[in-house]
Amino acid sequence: MVYEQTDADSFGRSLRGIGINLLVRDVPAEVAFLETVFGLKGHQVSKDFAIVTYGGQVFQLHSDGTYADNPLLGLLPENPPRGAGIEIRLYDTDPDAAAARAEAAGLTILQAPADKPHGLREAYILCDNGYAWVPSRPKG
Repeated sequence: MVYEQTDADSFGRSLRGIGINLLVRDVPAEVAFLETVFGLKGHQVSKDFAIVTYGGQVFQLHSDGTYADNPLLGLLPENPPRGAGIEIRLYDTDPDAAAARAEAAGLTILQAPADKPHGLREAYILCDNGYAWVPSRPKG
């Protein structure tokens, strides 16, 4: 699928398996964070929506305003962080490189890159919406 050219109906009908949709205050800013720190790719980025790809996987970002009639909007906290309790793991991303890019951008690193007992080297990086992004790779 060519994500830059697909329409909403075709895109929606193509989705399978488990989907992730993150509600964010500023879609373009979140896409910039994901592209800069992790090398993800944003498609059809607007103030309200973006398709994001990571390798062969896809997820979506929506602005709060697009959820005006959705019952989930009423559960969002007024103050950050929003994403407490969720880890979004990027298993094919170098945690040392991602942490260096995050630090250069002035972002919050919750945990510096470290080797973990479960066989991975990983870091914890917070985006401005409070989601914990965890770049990780098998320990070398």
